[in-house]
Amino acid sequence: MNQTIPTPPDWSDVRTFFMPPEAWKAPYELDPAESHHLTRVLRIREGEEIRVLDGKGREGIFRVVSCLRNKVRLELIQDWNYPEPESRIILAAGWTKAARRGWILEKAVEFEAAGIWLWQAERSQFPVPGDIKDSWQGQLIAGAKQCRNPWLPELRTLPGGVAELIRLVETFPDATKHVLVESGYEAVISLTPSVLGKPGTTICVVGPEGGFTHQEVEALCHAGFLPATLGERVLRWETAAMLCLGLHWWKRQLPE
Repeated sequence: MNQTIPTPPDWSDVRTFFMPPEAWKAPYELDPAESHHLTRVLRIREGEEIRVLDGKGREGIFRVVSCLRNKVRLELIQDWNYPEPESRIILAAGWTKAARRGWILEKAVEFEAAGIWLWQAERSQFPVPGDIKDSWQGQLIAGAKQCRNPWLPELRTLPGGVAELIRLVETFPDATKHVLVESGYEAVISLTPSVLGKPGTTICVVGPEGGFTHQEVEALCHAGFLPATLGERVLRWETAAMLCLGLHWWKRQLPE
């Protein structure tokens, strides 16, 4: 029943839910949180159809078979696999205070980021945790359901600072690498849509709210990152992060 299709069908009137890949098997059941949302918030009834995403490129239409508060059982009608985008962007954002972090995660899904890496910068105000919090994954899922993106970004935390970030980037030998520098550093290029959105993986590093240290910029440039600018203004870290993702997304929407 599973097949690959080039474009999604029109299910604009169907509500969207999430089921992790390991649960995508008979008997199909939503987890307690999704079941509660279906029965108590949206009040969907038995016999109605819903859309389900797994975050790994799979999407399906299911019929609701039975409804309990914490367990909704489904019947698979049809599902599809979407190919992974040829042009991928990973945002490595310096760890900063939580005020805009959730917003960043949701918008990263909308802009189809392939990955979000939260790294410990020297000027980060707090230490980055070693583990991914369930609430962060929940924010990614909420964003995916809202915009119907079948792919969730890979979420990582890098408490080892710029050295750990560089080691991880070395596992992407063919990636295009940019570090977004402030006006105090000399930029090699301007980060424009023509630079982004190309086939393969692009990694963009953004500093924390306090900016990079000189040593961090030097280390990244030595590791092959090209220093890039987004213009003359000093942008807040979340503005720079969203602009990187937005420019990449916009480039991918333009006809060849």
